[in-house]
Amino acid sequence: MRTISTLIAVFVVAALGAASLTARAETYPSRSVRLIMGGAGTFHDIVTRQLAQQLSQRWGQPVVVDNQPAAALTVGTAAAARAAPDGYTLVMSDRSALAPSLLKVVPYDVAKDFVPVTMAAQATSLLVAHPSVPATTLAELLALLRRETAEVHFASAGPGTNNHIAMELLKAATGLNLAPIHYKGGGASTTALLGGEVKFGFALLPTVLPHVKAGKLKAFVVTGKQRFSGASEIATAAESGLPGFELEFWIGVLAPKNTRTEIVAKLNRDIGEVLRQPEMQALLQAQGAVPAPDSPEAFAAHIASEATRMRELVQRTGMRAD
Repeated sequence: MRTISTLIAVFVVAALGAASLTARAETYPSRSVRLIMGGAGTFHDIVTRQLAQQLSQRWGQPVVVDNQPAAALTVGTAAAARAAPDGYTLVMSDRSALAPSLLKVVPYDVAKDFVPVTMAAQATSLLVAHPSVPATTLAELLALLRRETAEVHFASAGPGTNNHIAMELLKAATGLNLAPIHYKGGGASTTALLGGEVKFGFALLPTVLPHVKAGKLKAFVVTGKQRFSGASEIATAAESGLPGFELEFWIGVLAPKNTRTEIVAKLNRDIGEVLRQPEMQALLQAQGAVPAPDSPEAFAAHIASEATRMRELVQRTGMRAD
């Protein structure tokens, strides 16, 4: 009888524990949530703040955007890695997940210190040039660059940024003698391109598409796998003679390691539903992006694949973000 009583007690305790976990997931969040990001005024910023606003309305709890110093986004990501794994501190991540491939010292390990929640959005970059450049197609542009005897400078938003990586990919794919001029952010590099201070560069589509449509910059290709529906006249790099040349900007949500599975599942479900709303899709479309919610497992696989790709690029080119 004692054995049966003991088994019953164990089952009761287990059931109560499971019920407690379920209740915690169902009541989450019961207070404000901190969403860490870096890069004020960027596409990253716009998407993060809109997502935070929509989640606040959905949850009836404040979602506070904590804008940390950019610094390859490592400062904010490191802070999130040290946070309690309770779902109340999250981080919007993009290249911060790839920082170990680009920096000598990184104060976290994405695979060990975080649980991927979901990708949020993807955007492509554009290869652009100042209107004074006498080329209208990618083939003409590459021929022009090959005739240059000196190093050709490309505008960059900073070491390790997407447009720096895109330039290094172009250099590796074509053998061109290219070098970055690093500016302090995408706004500064775009200003340099508009003024003709630097003639060539890659830039996130949301940043430069208005200038392309106004005739202030020439666009040659998008770096994504597909054409962007809001500028379908601009071909992909693959369509223009550079097969395999692909680079997409992405942002997604990470939670500290050991965050409960039930909390991660709720975050994944709620964020995905917000991103699929027509108004959110329209907002992203206006920013030159598309919603891209996925499963935690798929997001983890994407991060791992991108990290491997960046390590290989660093080995081939010697590119660093520090």
